[in-house]
Amino acid sequence: MHMVIPYAAPTGAATAQALSGLRLPQLRALLSRLTPTERVTGDATDLVPLHEQCIARSLWPNSPLPDGLLPWAAAEAQHLGLDALRPGWALLTLCHVVVHSDHVHMNDPATLQVTEAESNALQDAMRGYFAEDGIRLYTLRSGTWLAQGEVFRNLPTASLDRVRGTRIDDWLPRQSQAKPLRRLQNEMQMLLYTHPVNTARASAGSQAINAFWISGTGDLPEEARNHAGAVLAQAPQLHDALRNAALHDDASAWCQAWQQLDQGPIAALRAQALGRSPAAHTALTLCGTTAAQTFSLRPANLWTRCLQRLAPPDISTLLHSL
Repeated sequence: MHMVIPYAAPTGAATAQALSGLRLPQLRALLSRLTPTERVTGDATDLVPLHEQCIARSLWPNSPLPDGLLPWAAAEAQHLGLDALRPGWALLTLCHVVVHSDHVHMNDPATLQVTEAESNALQDAMRGYFAEDGIRLYTLRSGTWLAQGEVFRNLPTASLDRVRGTRIDDWLPRQSQAKPLRRLQNEMQMLLYTHPVNTARASAGSQAINAFWISGTGDLPEEARNHAGAVLAQAPQLHDALRNAALHDDASAWCQAWQQLDQGPIAALRAQALGRSPAAHTALTLCGTTAAQTFSLRPANLWTRCLQRLAPPDISTLLHSL
């Protein structure tokens, strides 16, 4: 098992101050058994956050993975049995945006709770508009579709995780290549404004679905092309319970989420690492804004094992380093 925990590092003054009092006994014990291996660095301005980069590197270790071109959509297409080798795949996520005087804010799409019937009705209404630009739409799950068209070929896009619950202005694709997508956004806003799905949602007190976000562009790496349907099944487990508290610098909620991770998933990973026959790929990756550190279960000599158990990494120092 390989576990990835994003937003592990403090993101503001409140969480940084609370870190010194955070007690994570399961994490401390687990790290006493694991060895630091790969460290990846990044930047808050990268189109794709570090945790997604680490998962992609785990799935496709021998392929170049340019920022904004991690092929999540192509991998999903492969998993569904579609022609994933055809270039120009993207994830399309239905969302609600609010236009302010100086910026545009996207509410977290998860709060929309789009039903299957709503998703299907909107796709039926929108399909013809996308087809005019050579874009095909396929259902992935309610509220999230796969899109395929030449417009997405080699078009870097920002991860949904960069924009959900925050302003989107700095993350919008500005390339001339994306001009049809900007026009489609405007057309869909007008279409969705009076669509029966949104009329019904308004009557029920639910937010309107008034926009979409494109992400996950990029061609499937060569090393993944002969493993149809198996790539995503091998992905590390992502645990993002820290996200909301970290982004709001909510120290109490962040510490509480950390403790729940410590007593739940991390304790389970520790039990696996301590087992008589631990899995060969037992690993933990802790991700912050600028760095991600992976710890793996590796063979070590007696002296190294003794040092790891007697002097495990200081949790506060480790998390501050991310």
